[in-house]
Amino acid sequence: MKRKLPAAAWILIAMVLGILVGYMIFTSFPDKKAAAQIAGYVSIVSDVFLRLIKMLIGPLVFSTLVVGIAHMGDAKSVGRVFGKSLGWFLTASLISLIIGLVMANLLKPGENLGLPLPDIGASANLATAKFTLKDFVSHMVPKSFAEAMANNEILQIVVFSMFFGVALASLGDRAKTLVAAIDELSHAMLKITGYVMKLAPLAVMAAMAATVAVNGLGILLKFAVFMGDFYLGLFVLWGVLVFAGFSFLGPRVFKLLVLIKEAFLLSFATASSEAAYPKILQALDRFGVKRKISSFVMPMGYSFNLDGSMMYCTFAVLFIAQAYNIHMPISTQITMLLILMLTSKGMAGVPRASLVVIAATLNHFDIPEAGLLLILGVDTFLDMGRSATNAVGNSIATAVVAKWEGELLSESDAAVNARTLDAEASATLAHPAHA
Repeated sequence: MKRKLPAAAWILIAMVLGILVGYMIFTSFPDKKAAAQIAGYVSIVSDVFLRLIKMLIGPLVFSTLVVGIAHMGDAKSVGRVFGKSLGWFLTASLISLIIGLVMANLLKPGENLGLPLPDIGASANLATAKFTLKDFVSHMVPKSFAEAMANNEILQIVVFSMFFGVALASLGDRAKTLVAAIDELSHAMLKITGYVMKLAPLAVMAAMAATVAVNGLGILLKFAVFMGDFYLGLFVLWGVLVFAGFSFLGPRVFKLLVLIKEAFLLSFATASSEAAYPKILQALDRFGVKRKISSFVMPMGYSFNLDGSMMYCTFAVLFIAQAYNIHMPISTQITMLLILMLTSKGMAGVPRASLVVIAATLNHFDIPEAGLLLILGVDTFLDMGRSATNAVGNSIATAVVAKWEGELLSESDAAVNARTLDAEASATLAHPAHA
């Protein structure tokens, strides 16, 4: 029997091919406008892929979360899982912000930059008014479930689904038919996800090609120190996340990392942690996390647990302050950290949200917003690392909460479950007409 190349290997190959194609476009079309136009056509595949993923996220989150909560049984269980998840997310966010702060102070990436600084009066044209605590709290509750689904507002979908799931659980046998119907909807959504994921390598190649075609690889050399320091910070954060996972899951955490490698590469290459959401759910199934936990904790994580983005916020603000030679005493830095702890919780669902949060923070501390123009050129490359880190953080958080709740299968049971899932997948591929 011929051994198939794993999906993660296809994604890696696609990334390398994408870089080569992008570099060929960049060198063949020195006119940046022409290169950007070609890149726009190349990126159609990745744009369509991300739109397909966005199309799935709303119904997938709703169906899996409602069924998960209905199977939990009562509001008390839901409240307990919610409390544990939130406790982990807030702790992880605080640690991520602190790591960004410490790394920026140690490495000082903004000092002696050797690059022309944007004029202080220049603006990055980012809306900063969205990020107030009042707006975030009122934004959590949907005015209309249909509007939340249409706008892919994950947090609002989570809030409605929690109410809906608890109501179904309290109705008991009377809601059995509806729970079964929504369960079937979740399976249908996962089946569509399987079809969409076949496009992943093509989407990865297109995304990488489009990015390199416009920016070239030279921009990476210009910002090598800043990017190197940031990725060093991410490695430290990954180490902390894995250590935290090891503390609760033991050596089994490394098995989880192997299972999520495809989701990790996918979120890295597309610079979108949303793209990895369905893959992480499947990886957690194989790891032994019961679906009623993963379908509850994962959507919450996408709203509250963006570890890579958290670290970037403190790191980038201090980088810009250092570039403009603005001294920020430690007391000011701690104030900034606490403000970011609150404002960053509104990030979910806002495009390039990290930049918007950073812009708001720069304004608050009288640091030139123009400094954002320094990092805009390489932000896509940084976003890759942030998105992949968010995927790792949410996977570990979900597995740990499952362990706390006693809803994590033993390694032997998880292996049996994984074989069952593989057999089902093979049967579907062999007999698609009967699937």
